[in-house]
Amino acid sequence: MIKISIIGQSAFGESVAEEILKMNGTIISSIFSSSNPKDPLNQFGMENDLPVKNFKRLRDNEAIESFKSFDVDLLVMAYVTDIVPMEIIKSPRLGTIQYHPSLLPLHRGPSSINWAIINGDKKTGISIFWPDEGLDTGPILLQKEVEIDKSDTTGSLYFNKLFPIGVESIIESIKLVIQNKAPKIDQNENYASYESWCSEKQIDWNDSPNKIYDLIRGCDPQPGSWTIINSKKVFLYDCKMIKNDKKIKKQELYFSDKQVCIGIDENLLDIGRMKTEGEKKISSIEWVRKNKIEGKIFVG
Repeated sequence: MIKISIIGQSAFGESVAEEILKMNGTIISSIFSSSNPKDPLNQFGMENDLPVKNFKRLRDNEAIESFKSFDVDLLVMAYVTDIVPMEIIKSPRLGTIQYHPSLLPLHRGPSSINWAIINGDKKTGISIFWPDEGLDTGPILLQKEVEIDKSDTTGSLYFNKLFPIGVESIIESIKLVIQNKAPKIDQNENYASYESWCSEKQIDWNDSPNKIYDLIRGCDPQPGSWTIINSKKVFLYDCKMIKNDKKIKKQELYFSDKQVCIGIDENLLDIGRMKTEGEKKISSIEWVRKNKIEGKIFVG
């Protein structure tokens, strides 16, 4: 029986744990998750009587010794935001594998999904790799590619594509490791890129329409992209690029009972939802009514 430990969190970590439990010849010997008791992976572990350990920092000696005490065969890192020390990574007999939502070595770092859209990439994917001392630099075990549609946001790309294919790929990778068929393919540093955390972005209306649209989609739902409307900082969500058949001027806010748009050269940015800083997201039409928008207004 292969003993597997999971370090992870959220719905992704929960789904991975659920699929591992269904496998023959494996057991989940331990789960190391967020200290939040309501985290889905935490709750799944407790509901299934699995040992769940919570540490604020996996680098602490207490966490390292706790992990080693389970004497696991394989460690699966599923949605990890903490730094995992090499003492843990090197401990399992069969090694450690990790999920990353990009086609490594492209988009190393914590906001790889956001940056793939913001940069205008046509495709991305997932990588299952063997972590080492670097940040997302270890040898590749398995990769799968997905298309980035023009309607994709960071949210839709993750939940509709990279989440399910990631869970499937982790299970496929575990089977390859157990069968001693898992490759270790070095990443090509000539193609490597790294981006840090994606923070909220102010929209530059002087950029090209495609660049503006990619920025908004890449920041939706988090961390958000914003502009100034009537001296207020306003975030835009659920946007579509449509033809400017109404001849709306650049940066002009157009609104009716049916839609809210902003002119971008020959295009219109059709806005689904809006949010004033510090408030909740509401439909764009509701936002216009709530803020009593009247007359000709230009954003930015």
